[in-house]
Amino acid sequence: MSFRLAAYAICIEDGRVLLAHYVPPSGENTWTLPGGRVEHAEDPFDAVTREVAEETGYDSVVERLLGVDSRVIPAAERLISGPDHHNVGIFYQVRITGGQLRPEPNGETAESVWTPIRDVACLRRSSLVDVGLALARTVPATGHVASVPVGGLIQH
Repeated sequence: MSFRLAAYAICIEDGRVLLAHYVPPSGENTWTLPGGRVEHAEDPFDAVTREVAEETGYDSVVERLLGVDSRVIPAAERLISGPDHHNVGIFYQVRITGGQLRPEPNGETAESVWTPIRDVACLRRSSLVDVGLALARTVPATGHVASVPVGGLIQH
């Protein structure tokens, strides 16, 4: 089983959420949240602002921890071939403070877009988007939301 610790940004302004268009070398394009792998010896708090800058061109600050999502993705459901995968995602409410929106240079984020929250349901997206929006909407005291069913437009 593979394992990944990642930090994700929930950036919401004026009823819109900042989404990143993920275009892997192989596999299907999906919309996801800005964020990604926490590097060795890196604090997730620092990782999320680094990832926002890398993927979107924006400067940002963390406003609060929203929660943690831990899920095992069966090999058969993975977009990229491999064994079962355990992903632990740390979700932060993040505010954009500056910079200019741009695609990720030499990366897998083709573009980032401020998307009306009401339009998210129509997008082919990672389950991380739904988890992050649920955490932002409910701000549970435990930092945990129920599992998001995967299928249709929602993928791992």
